[in-house]
Amino acid sequence: DMFWTEILTALALVLVLEGMLPFISPARYRRMVAEITRLGDNQIRNIGLVVMIAGLLLLFVVRG
Repeated sequence: DMFWTEILTALALVLVLEGMLPFISPARYRRMVAEITRLGDNQIRNIGLVVMIAGLLLLFVVRG
């Protein structure tokens, strides 16, 4: 029960954070998405890996 509460809380926070940029600056968001489409698969994969590692490190610091 507590596990699902934590997971859903984390998901809710991700959705709030992901929605902030398009809400605050739709034009900038559109340009950013256009730039991302120009990147290769390996570049996008590497960015995703770096973001995941940063998230894990932050999680360990906050929960540690």
